[in-house]
Amino acid sequence: MRTMKTVTLIFVMLIITLTLVKSTTAQTSEEMETFFSTKYAGISIQVNATRKTVPGANITVRLLVNCTADDVYVDYLNLSVYGYKHVEYALEKATLYSICVIKQTFLVYHNASQYNYTIAIPNDVWDLTYAELHLKYTINDEPKERDETFSITTVKNILWEELEEKYQNLNNTYWQLNSTVEQLNQTFGQMFQMNLTEESLALLNETYWGLQGSSNDLGNTRMAVGILAVTTVFFVATTLYLVMRKPKESW
Repeated sequence: MRTMKTVTLIFVMLIITLTLVKSTTAQTSEEMETFFSTKYAGISIQVNATRKTVPGANITVRLLVNCTADDVYVDYLNLSVYGYKHVEYALEKATLYSICVIKQTFLVYHNASQYNYTIAIPNDVWDLTYAELHLKYTINDEPKERDETFSITTVKNILWEELEEKYQNLNNTYWQLNSTVEQLNQTFGQMFQMNLTEESLALLNETYWGLQGSSNDLGNTRMAVGILAVTTVFFVATTLYLVMRKPKESW
């Protein structure tokens, strides 16, 4: 019985371990992407890097070098990573990282090497970043040179996304105000049989002060109520018209 429990426990732990390993592998594959892979005579090279990031964060660049022939001598293998800074209305190339990966070395046949680099992304660099490979080597005393340039990690343009969001909010506000002005104009027209314009407001203002001047001679309650109603409507209409009119002209 004790043996069965031990075997069961080991089996459960094995399943959990395999699940965690699989999950970790899946997360890594989602974060990293192969941006360059090629085979030269005697050498194959692959470059993996972080797929996406944001300004101010780090990216990982992974370089895989495999020797596929005998008598391969590398004079140099240089890696450079760069992006573009957004300075006012221009783009300025900025080197983010540069290193000599291999220098004056004989490679071992069927031997693969992996090189990992962590690179910081400045706050003013976004959009695509790029990598350059410069390789000079000989195979069987035959000299060869290779130069490669390719895009890698995409840096999210957070500032642009914020501007797009603000623009969308402003656009929504404009259409809401426009709809409110149309409703106000319709209500104003139904009440006073005229459009809501500066001229109609001036006419309403003149009527208001005329009623105010004659109110001292009126003891009629209905007239007093009428004056109060006209006064209220006039000030509400004037206030709303001025508030709504300003954003519309700015737009």
